[in-house]
Amino acid sequence: MTIPLPGTQVRGSKTGKPIMALLDLIGRTWALGILWNLQQGPATFRELQQRCEQISPTLLNNRLKELKTLQLIEMQSAGYQLSAYGSELITIILPLGGWSQKWAKELKQGSQPMHAKQLKESEL
Repeated sequence: MTIPLPGTQVRGSKTGKPIMALLDLIGRTWALGILWNLQQGPATFRELQQRCEQISPTLLNNRLKELKTLQLIEMQSAGYQLSAYGSELITIILPLGGWSQKWAKELKQGSQPMHAKQLKESEL
């Protein structure tokens, strides 16, 4: 699988629009999980493997290479860590974590989707 670079063909876009390249990347197995786990701080390969629920060494190595190439992570003396771009991306993604918790709770309780509730209220 090739690295999803903006301006080149990626999944979902023949022109490689930057948003499509990003979505291709974070949609890959464990790519977002690695970034998410590095928000806890730097980690060696083995520490990151443990944080990522025992991801296979081959898959972890492949994703780390991709994330380094795309300047989302960097290797420092303390281990792998988010780069400035990686930190900025996590800041953008963090609100999705809160939203997903609310969404999961609603689904678990069997509640109607938000738009269905709004429709019923507006029909009154």
